[in-house]
Amino acid sequence: MSAAQRVGLMVPANNTTMERELAAWLPPGSQVTRVGIPRGPGLMTKESIPGYRNAAIKLARQHFAEGAYDAIAYGCTAAGFISGPAGDAELADLLSKATGLPVVTTARSMVTALQHDGLRNIAVVTPYHADVNEQLKAFLAESGIRVARLASFKATDVAALGRIVAAEVRELARHTMTKECDGMFIACSQLPTFEILDDLVREFGRPVRSSISATAWELGRLPVAA
Repeated sequence: MSAAQRVGLMVPANNTTMERELAAWLPPGSQVTRVGIPRGPGLMTKESIPGYRNAAIKLARQHFAEGAYDAIAYGCTAAGFISGPAGDAELADLLSKATGLPVVTTARSMVTALQHDGLRNIAVVTPYHADVNEQLKAFLAESGIRVARLASFKATDVAALGRIVAAEVRELARHTMTKECDGMFIACSQLPTFEILDDLVREFGRPVRSSISATAWELGRLPVAA
């Protein structure tokens, strides 16, 4: 059994899902300490990333640099993939330098988990609008992962995003998966998936990952501190 972890979680201030679900996916006894990153009422865009990123670094230094944690989880999927692989990696490095801790980003965890499962032709469920969905596709394509099918809730703002429940995610996933897809990814760490992921795996007979489950999996791959 994996050792319990003390994780500093950084998510958008509106996120009400990831702290609870990440803790449920981590080994028993793990502790998740959430810090919300300020943001406006709209969904993430390329224009909003610089201010959001600077706030994240400042908050990480304030809250997670005192040595009481094993790792940082940067849990905003869109903020990671909108920045592209290089931008996401750069932010992880800056957060690590600010805290002295290993950093796992949800965007990178998405890629590594899908690659681990051997997935190359996937179905995707998101809450995003078309332009952001295209950036998600591009991020995955850089790692050789093709989005064959995509469906979105097209949430108008963070309030609408927060109203999406697990049963709705399950139904959209069911309507999105097709025989041509070798697996599925459910993007966005606000979308609840802990209650439904195992059932979807059994129903589809193929791997299904989500932003939160992939992040927990990636945290579990970190070296155990001495």
